[in-house]
Amino acid sequence: MRPLSLSGAWVHEPKLFPDGRGSFHEWFKAPVFSEAVGHPLTLAQANMSVSSRGTLRGIHFADVPPGQAKYVKCVRGAVLDVIVDIRTGSPTFGRWEAVRLDDRDHHAVYLSEGLGHGFMALTEDATVVYLCSEGYAPEREHGIHPLDPALGIDWPEDLTPLLSAKDEQAPTLAEAREQGLLPSYEACVAYRESLGG
Repeated sequence: MRPLSLSGAWVHEPKLFPDGRGSFHEWFKAPVFSEAVGHPLTLAQANMSVSSRGTLRGIHFADVPPGQAKYVKCVRGAVLDVIVDIRTGSPTFGRWEAVRLDDRDHHAVYLSEGLGHGFMALTEDATVVYLCSEGYAPEREHGIHPLDPALGIDWPEDLTPLLSAKDEQAPTLAEAREQGLLPSYEACVAYRESLGG
C-alpha cells in the first residue's frame, strides 16, 4: 500500500496474475494493511453500489469518533474516486486527491476516519464495493456538495453529474465548517492512534 498526499489515505496497487482463463489478484491482505496503516481494519459493514455513467456520489463523511473508515474498490467498470481532507486544523485542509479505480488495474483506496469521500462513475453499471469500519448511522452522517467551487475537484468535463437530492442539497465546505459539522484533525489523529493499540 502506498500513502497518498493526504495523511490517512492510501492506495493499494495489487500484483495481477493473468493467464488464459482470466486473472487473479489479492485485493485485501490484513498483514499488509496493518503494516501500512498501523492498525487492523475492523469490518462492521460491507456495501456495494451500482451507478450509471455520470453518477456522482459524495462527498460523504461521518462524525469522529468513531467516524467511518472505508476500503474501496471498483469491481466492474471504472470510477474516479476522490478523497477530500475536510479535517479542520489539518495542514492539507480543503485539498483532495483523485484515484481511478477500475476492473483492469484493480486498485483500491483506504481512507481513514474523518476524510471525505466521493466518486463519479465513468462507465455504465460501475460497481463499487466498500469495506467499512463502522455501520451506517444516519444521525452522524454528513455530506459536502461535490461541485463546491472552493474545492475545485476536477470531475470529468465530458460527463453531466447526476446527484442524489441529498447530495444536491449538501452544504459547501465553508458552510459545513460554519455549521460545526467538520471533524478536527486533532480528534481524527488521536482516534486513529488509539486504534493502533
